[in-house]
Amino acid sequence: MTFEEVLIQKPAEGTQCAGAALEEVLVSAKDNDSLTVGVYECAKVMNLDPDSVSFCVLATDEQFEWDIALQIHFTLIQSFCFDNDISIVRVSDTQRLADIVGDKAEQLEDAHCVLITNPADGSWEDPALEKLHLFCEESRRLNDWVPEISLPER
Repeated sequence: MTFEEVLIQKPAEGTQCAGAALEEVLVSAKDNDSLTVGVYECAKVMNLDPDSVSFCVLATDEQFEWDIALQIHFTLIQSFCFDNDISIVRVSDTQRLADIVGDKAEQLEDAHCVLITNPADGSWEDPALEKLHLFCEESRRLNDWVPEISLPER
């Protein structure tokens, strides 16, 4: 998808396309061991090696909407991402995100923040990740600094 194609899409189509691309990238990153899951784990990675972070996903739902500590963490993570030119999106279905990035054997308790990192050898590239970067760039152009994406249903 070219940047021009992203520009002419209707907002709903762009969000649906971005949701499918996000799921594709998360599965691919998981297979390539390029995911960091959890607010504290993500904060550690951002602090130690911010250049390795390629994309950030924040997730919350109604249950955690009023969790002040989580919202403070989100604000700090968003600020860090803005300062380091890291694309960032929100999803509103924490459980669906946990299903995608988690291991079937264990239940994820903290899937509120997910980072997609670049492997040390730099060998992993994904066209869907480029689509997400373009989507975020277009959203920022429209003053939507942290766009919300809906993950596709299973």
